[in-house]
Amino acid sequence: MQQISIVLADAQYLTRLGLRRLLEGIATFEVLGEAGDEEELLEELKLHEPQVVILDYNHPEHFSHKTLDQIKHISPKSRILVISEDNNKNSIYDVLEHGVSSFLTKTCGEEEIIDAINATARGQKFFCTKVLDYLLEKSFAKGENCAPTPLTPREIEILKLISKVLIAKEIADELNLSPHTVYTHRKNIMKKLNL
Repeated sequence: MQQISIVLADAQYLTRLGLRRLLEGIATFEVLGEAGDEEELLEELKLHEPQVVILDYNHPEHFSHKTLDQIKHISPKSRILVISEDNNKNSIYDVLEHGVSSFLTKTCGEEEIIDAINATARGQKFFCTKVLDYLLEKSFAKGENCAPTPLTPREIEILKLISKVLIAKEIADELNLSPHTVYTHRKNIMKKLNL
């Protein structure tokens, strides 16, 4: 199996170190480099064109929304996975419109991070429950898709558990499914809801 190449970009050294340690323990991941600010990141991207850039843009003196545009310009084939503490809905909406593939909060666990990297590398979108809730809220606020959406009974069941802020592993345990199956249902729900 081919390795997924990754560059880490976060202003916090401890966060970068923790992510690197986690990812280096997984044979299918290869960390090519890391950056503590935009300048370092752009240099890394000139040296490598990773499949996935893991970024926390929410450090204005180090990274910003404009960093996302720079990544797309210098390394157009790289997909962006944001892992951030940002809780501002409008800021998250703005970032997602800048071409971010996936978005996790820093409260997500190991399994969710690994699944997000794999999905992002495959060109799929991956959002944690909190960001998914924001997207659903935005969609309903706009009054989009007022016609009934044909969700299966299982998808409705999973959507109800997502709304209770359960993570994929908890949903999987409750419904006697694998977390991968829950992620697949979640992806199908998002597709049907045009998210």
